[in-house]
Amino acid sequence: MLNFLPPYLLGAIAGLLLFVNVLVWVPLLLLFALPKFLLPIPPIRRVINRILHLIGESWIACNSGWMRLTQKTQWDVQGLEGLNYHGWYLVVSNHQTWVDILVMQHLLNRRIPLLKFFIKRELIKVPLMGLAWWALDYPFLYRHSAEYLEKHPEQRGKDYEATRLACEKFASISTSVMNFLEGTRFTRAKHARQKSEYTYLLRPKAGGLALALNALGDTFHSLLDITIVYPDGIPTFWEFLCGKVRRIIVRMKTMEVPKELMHGDYEGDPAFRNAMHKWVQQLWQEKDQQIQTLITKAQSN
Repeated sequence: MLNFLPPYLLGAIAGLLLFVNVLVWVPLLLLFALPKFLLPIPPIRRVINRILHLIGESWIACNSGWMRLTQKTQWDVQGLEGLNYHGWYLVVSNHQTWVDILVMQHLLNRRIPLLKFFIKRELIKVPLMGLAWWALDYPFLYRHSAEYLEKHPEQRGKDYEATRLACEKFASISTSVMNFLEGTRFTRAKHARQKSEYTYLLRPKAGGLALALNALGDTFHSLLDITIVYPDGIPTFWEFLCGKVRRIIVRMKTMEVPKELMHGDYEGDPAFRNAMHKWVQQLWQEKDQQIQTLITKAQSN
């Protein structure tokens, strides 16, 4: 453990190890991803996809290694029991910081299939990481604002089409599809701007979830609902690298999606859309109350 070092030195070492991992694993991913792109033959693609998933899991395992080496975080985790590495999972979580992604990857790696996150399409331009996300078939979404769609109505519906095509790729190999329902990281400014009815959450967006269920609803074994709490305050990524995150609380639960919500026309059927909204809002209300309880308990200790 290196947590005896000054925070900025610790952060520099952790950041260097993170960067070295990128330099090692991304070229290896591309080495196998290019043949998959050039030879779109289903049996070959299935084999290469399994290899790519193994590479991705090894990359995450190495990230967990430098986290154990540099962090002194106390983990309070419940809900890992009974997870199935060979199943299909639709995963939802609250979203507060980029640290959330490392937290979920660290806890779920090789317990469920490789997590695939919905990513804003413009992030494909991120050096090296954009190529890695492409190689691993992460779904890229347009995420146009309402103002943009008013000026460019021809772009309406492209998010849904991108999600549908991504989900079709997932049908050939066990996958965990991760969706941050809030669509962005929580901040007090965003919370106030939304006038969110929740205390610790932004309003959830049900459209991506509805489309994923419609595309692969019969394939998903369970919905994995994750709640992440930082009882000492939401950290920045740099604060995490510097070892300043003392405690992380994570609660997970697997649950069944109501059968009537597994398939439906979210865009064209108002009754189905309303039912999906009500179910997601109830899920979010329970999550908000759970966060309140976990924070109160942690602050009393």
